[in-house]
Amino acid sequence: MTPLLSRSTGTKRRPFRRCLMMAGLGLLGLMNASLSARPAQAEEDPLPAGLIEEGHYQAVLGDCAACHTQPGRPAYSGGMPFKLPIGTIYSTNISPDPVHGIGRYSEAEFARAVQLGIRKDGSALYPAMPYPSYARLSKADIHALYVFFQRGVTPQPVDPPANGIIWPLSMRWPLHIWRWLFSPSIQAAQLRTNNQFSDPVLARGAYLVEGPGHCGACHSPRSIALNEKAQTAKDGPLFLSGGGVVEQWVVPSIRQENRTGLGRWSEQDIVAFLRTGRARTGASFGGMTPVIVHSAHAFKDDDLHAIARYLMQLAPARKEKPWVYDPTTTEELRRADVSRPGAQTYIDRCAACHRTDGAGYGTVFPPLAGNPVVMTDDATSLIHIILAGDSTHALRTSASAFTMPSFADTLSDKEIADLVSFIRQSWGNNSKGVKEGAVRRVRQHLPQLETPAQLPKN
Repeated sequence: MTPLLSRSTGTKRRPFRRCLMMAGLGLLGLMNASLSARPAQAEEDPLPAGLIEEGHYQAVLGDCAACHTQPGRPAYSGGMPFKLPIGTIYSTNISPDPVHGIGRYSEAEFARAVQLGIRKDGSALYPAMPYPSYARLSKADIHALYVFFQRGVTPQPVDPPANGIIWPLSMRWPLHIWRWLFSPSIQAAQLRTNNQFSDPVLARGAYLVEGPGHCGACHSPRSIALNEKAQTAKDGPLFLSGGGVVEQWVVPSIRQENRTGLGRWSEQDIVAFLRTGRARTGASFGGMTPVIVHSAHAFKDDDLHAIARYLMQLAPARKEKPWVYDPTTTEELRRADVSRPGAQTYIDRCAACHRTDGAGYGTVFPPLAGNPVVMTDDATSLIHIILAGDSTHALRTSASAFTMPSFADTLSDKEIADLVSFIRQSWGNNSKGVKEGAVRRVRQHLPQLETPAQLPKN
């Protein structure tokens, strides 16, 4: 069994935040924004040196490509599907095409869309767009983004597919009330994020995490209205304390919990994870992988360290007994004692990569011993990756790709339940086991695994 990963969040799966944020379709609201209109810059106007490059970097920080570039379509031409119980919507074309994209947006209209969720025609954007976080973007960063999308992106005269949501759920006006209730004004958002820290490194980290990085869109819990219960660190310990199950992945805490958060990660561990998708403490999978592939691996070194340092000062949201390595399972396996349910399967399928001591191999095959994802209350992520497999991607920051194979067609639900329970109860992980029914439920929600022909090809 190749890599098990440490944060839930493959490029083939859509980042978690999309499904959660879009489900606010049925909510209501109206919010007036008074932003002065400014005409789009003429193509021949001179630009300050490096402004387009800076705008491109802001687009990387905001992970714009992940939602607005569908594989097989031109860059930023939209068409990424978001499948909801009420239908499917598709991301918009944000290239500067004047008919199909945003070529006719003034800078004020662009800012209003990005930060307040209001389109040029005054209708509301679906909250898949993380505008509650983007409200924190500075004027300078918004300006650079606007210049990049108007002058640094090739116009694409294509429309995304039509949304497949039935009336009356297709009406956008109810979204105004959701926005009014749950999305901050630009002034309020920036006031809450700015001036939190006198240390400029921590201040930069707070801005990146709470603003363009929109980390809370995944990693913070949501209320019944699907708004984030805490949008910044100032809102209390629920911020980044874990976001539930999205697309059959558990979104873990990225605060300082010892067992299920980042409490045993160093600053360099966090930096390495964001830069490469792998660290000595774990590797990315699920919805976090496209974040790294499209965005985090290209962050400047100073920004990576600022993010890491900011995350390391977030106090735990809950008390946990510290994880301590227990060698009992290692000793059992080394003397060929496989009497415990799941032990033989672990030796046959997993130990070659994750070792009998559960420590894995550096940044190639991550550890199972002490892995936060292994120890979460909900074992869905561990079940998911055993069923579906996954891959760490080759990037300029990490040249080699490694694959975790799918075991959906070779292990029964009972065998996987025993294996998951064995891993969760070994090496000091001390987490509760799982039943066969839990594996069955995850399998049923992975349509690509319904038949062998639909299994992921890694």
